[in-house]
Formats: sequence, C-alpha cells, structure tokens
Amino acid sequence: MDVLSDAIAAMRLGRPHSAIWDKYAPWGARFGEYSGAGFHVLLRGSAWLVPGREGAEPIALAPGDIAFVAHGSGHALMSEPGAPLDRFELEPDGSWPKPPARSADGEPGEPPAAVLLCGAYRLDRARAHPLLSELPEVVHLPARVGAHGSLRGVVELLGAELDDPKPGSDTIVSSLLDTLLAYILRAWWLGERHGTGHPTGWAAALADPAVAAALRAVHADPGHPWTVADLGALGGLSRAPFARRFAATVGSPPLAYLTWWRMTTAGRLLRHEDTPLRVIAERCGYSSEFAFAKAFKRQFGVAPGQYRKAA
Repeated sequence: MDVLSDAIAAMRLGRPHSAIWDKYAPWGARFGEYSGAGFHVLLRGSAWLVPGREGAEPIALAPGDIAFVAHGSGHALMSEPGAPLDRFELEPDGSWPKPPARSADGEPGEPPAAVLLCGAYRLDRARAHPLLSELPEVVHLPARVGAHGSLRGVVELLGAELDDPKPGSDTIVSSLLDTLLAYILRAWWLGERHGTGHPTGWAAALADPAVAAALRAVHADPGHPWTVADLGALGGLSRAPFARRFAATVGSPPLAYLTWWRMTTAGRLLRHEDTPLRVIAERCGYSSEFAFAKAFKRQFGVAPGQYRKAA
C-alpha cells in the first residue's frame, strides 16, 4: 500500500458507522471526546460547527461542506451560535454511539432546516501515524464548483445508501466510509501541497520526490535491510543531503522512522492475524524471533505474545 493507505490501516479499529439527520431549528448537539475521528457533511440547509478548543471560532457550514474532526475532540453542531444543545453521550465502553435514525420532530410537511450526514471512525491513538497526527483539529473542506469531484461522488453514494437501504447496504456503506476517509485526507494534503506558500511537515515530505520515494520503499518492504545510502539513492541523493531532507520533513531520521514503521506493522499483524511470530519477525526485518521480541518490547512495553493476547 502507499503511505497514506498504510497510515490509515495502522490506526483503524472496528467498523465505521454513519447516519443521516433531519434537524428542525433551533437545534444543537454536543459531541464528547472520542478515541477516533468523526465527520459531518451538510447536505442541505445551514449549520455551525464549534470546535471544543477554548476560544476557537465557530465554523459556518454551507451545503456540500465537509467537516472532519480529526482527533476525536469534543465539539458542537448547531443551527446558529447560541442554540440549545442536546448532549450526545458516549456509550459505556467509551465508543461514540451511532447517530439516531432520521428524526421527524418538525411540523407535518415542514422541511428540515438542515440535513446532515454524520459518522465516525474508531482509531488506535497509541500508534498514531505522524502523517495523521499533524492534521488540524477540524479539517474544513468547503464545497467549490469543480473541486474534489471524487469526494463529492462518494458522499452522494453514501447518502443514497443510508437514505434508502437495500440488500448489501451494510457492506456498501462500510466500504464507502473507508473510501470517504481516504478522500478527505487526500483532499486536505493536496490542498496543503498545492496551496499558497511552501508546504511543511508531511505535506512537504510527500511532495519531495526523494523523500517520497524513500517512504514508498520503506512502506512497500519494511523487512528489507535498508541503509540511509540505499534510501537516498532511490531519489538520486547522496547519504548526508538525503538524511537532512528526510529528517526536516518527516520529523525523524530515516532509520528511526524505519524502525518505528516496522514495529507499527508488527503491531497491526499481531492484532489482526494469527501469523507466527517468526514470520512476523522476518517480514519486519529481523533475522531472529529473539531480536524482534526485544525490539518490540522496547517500543510497546510488552512482549509480542502478551500484546497479541491483549489485542
């Protein structure tokens, strides 16, 4: 997989969920903190999103706008600033509950003031990929003519499936939600890379041909005995200039990132597969199970076998 796909896969837990809301003014909902990420798409009408951070400015949402709450922080949605808020409580296990079915609290025949498509993803924050960690609290993607056509297409398909479920809808909705997450993140990073000024952080890393080539290689084959010189040569750079450029954009030296990604890959395999430890060690670049277990415990604080049982 590519770097962005790998970053998402490393953090994903469980299945995402979503629903459509019809809201009648005045309305408001307060969402508590959540160990994942959520999104709101305004399909019709108008709404305001207020981030949970103290002093944060409310964000006006217009039809077609997408708001992605990247780090599961508390926030509120409302018809207008100051509207009364209903508490949206977390489930006893700490997960974000599925939004209620489409409400019908307006007068007969009255059109809703807003129609929203809302949903959430469960993510493992313990191994948050830095590519996702540097996202702002709220990623706001305003609707613009000709912008993000594929993303808008996924929103339309998802809305149609939720509005009129048919056989196979559960599978289709789950797949569309995964696709929606990737398109949201792609839209934001492309905006960072192609916007005004110079991109920074991971936007700069993915835009740098030499650094991007090294990242693709590490993610494609984390078990390969990579050296800094090998990775630099992929982008036509000698060892020292490549190491400086990689560290400046990615935030860590090349081999430190390689080790981190190997351990993150190992954690994902231990969580989701019954692959023998010896095979996981080889896939992550370790010639012996003992060396792998030692490196894994240094990163996670527990032995691989204990981690697998807990997961």
